[in-house]
Amino acid sequence: MKSIKPLLVAFVCALSLSGCASRTARIVNVDTPIAVHYSADHVKQAILQAGLARQWVMTPVQPGVINGTLKVRDHQANIQITYSPANYSIHYVSSNNLLADNKGNIHRNYNHWVANLNKEIQIRLANTAN
Repeated sequence: MKSIKPLLVAFVCALSLSGCASRTARIVNVDTPIAVHYSADHVKQAILQAGLARQWVMTPVQPGVINGTLKVRDHQANIQITYSPANYSIHYVSSNNLLADNKGNIHRNYNHWVANLNKEIQIRLANTAN
């Protein structure tokens, strides 16, 4: 019984550490080309509408730049979207309570939120391509 106890303790520690590690992922920034020609204002409107649909608070700060904030319970993500008629990019700015570190890791939900926003922007652009 004495030889099993250290193995059990080691196993429990390994499980708890693996659970923590799986909650974070590398921060993913999005750079998306736009195949169809739109005006910069059209791209801006698609981004603002997509953000609204995904509960992001979008704030235009200057031509070609929109800041976005998403609050989920006590978590907050801040992004910056730069755009032109040819492409748009979504970049991480900061966050609160999302396990972000100085090595470029963040809670995996952040990447899901950004991926969903990116898909919504693409849908908004595609719906107006006609």
